[in-house]
Amino acid sequence: MTVTGPLGDISACHCDMCTRWSGSVQMGIEVPQQRVEIEGPVKTHRSSSIGERAWCDTCGSAVWFRYPEGPDAGYFELAPGLFDNAGGAKLVRIVYADRHPDGYALAGDVERVSKAEYEARHPFVEENTHGAS
Repeated sequence: MTVTGPLGDISACHCDMCTRWSGSVQMGIEVPQQRVEIEGPVKTHRSSSIGERAWCDTCGSAVWFRYPEGPDAGYFELAPGLFDNAGGAKLVRIVYADRHPDGYALAGDVERVSKAEYEARHPFVEENTHGAS
């Protein structure tokens, strides 16, 4: 994968779907799709009615999450582990911050968006696909 231009910021998500996919908190670096060139065997899966996830078919590493349609379409949330030192990107936002597991919480002075706040701003998110329970 080649990204032209600077990387965006890191967002973390504690919704049920992201937690199940990543095994913990899902993190992504936001980059406009037109600045990303994909090379190699990437597989995709429509993980819900609103989201698509991708992984490397050779090694199994997570590659991206994206919204194929809707107001947030046009961006990849690329896995920070694809880049040395996360490409220098910084964690700036935690989504579903009120849903983190009892055993840990991300620290720092970052924007914390609750489940209710996120779903109010993103009405296309369905309760049963991206943050149920």
